[in-house]
Amino acid sequence: MHRLYSTLSILVLTSLLAGCAPSANAQAQEVKAVENSAPTDLPKQSQRADSAKSETVPYDPPASCPVTVPQDPPFTAPEPYSPNSPFAEWFWYGSNSLWTAIPHNGIWAGLPNNPEGFTQKIFWWSSLFSLKDELEPALVVFGERLDAKAPPLKVSRATNASAGDIGSAMLVGVDFPTLGCWKITGQYKKTELSFVIWIAP
Repeated sequence: MHRLYSTLSILVLTSLLAGCAPSANAQAQEVKAVENSAPTDLPKQSQRADSAKSETVPYDPPASCPVTVPQDPPFTAPEPYSPNSPFAEWFWYGSNSLWTAIPHNGIWAGLPNNPEGFTQKIFWWSSLFSLKDELEPALVVFGERLDAKAPPLKVSRATNASAGDIGSAMLVGVDFPTLGCWKITGQYKKTELSFVIWIAP
């Protein structure tokens, strides 16, 4: 009887060892596959966006970025708008058909940063715009970076804005995917207006 138990024990032990061998081999293959896999599994687009957003640029625009300066003679907005821009340290830029407000130093700095980019609101005015007749203005805005390759500017649909200091205006929200030198263009009722702005940290 004792010999029978010994024989059965040996058979059970042999079966167990044989059964474990494939699992060990399978584990070794899985580990090898993981070790040989590519180290980057993120989409290439996300990697480009992250590297672009981490780009270091100076606060002041370089000479190679032709930021927009006041016109000569300066543009004066028509009635009923104030002759001066409603924002301190900004100036009107454009024509009666389409104009906007730009900072004198040509810099937008410290903009809120979100996954889409650096966010800013841009106001546009036109003597052709009627707030009561155009709840969704026919304004189209787009932008491109001038000093390096970058994804295009992300722009919201135009809406309207009205207040005592700005009067009746058109408004878009934009997300700059990177810092740097950007050219912004607005098109409204056969009029086009462009300006260059430096997006700083």
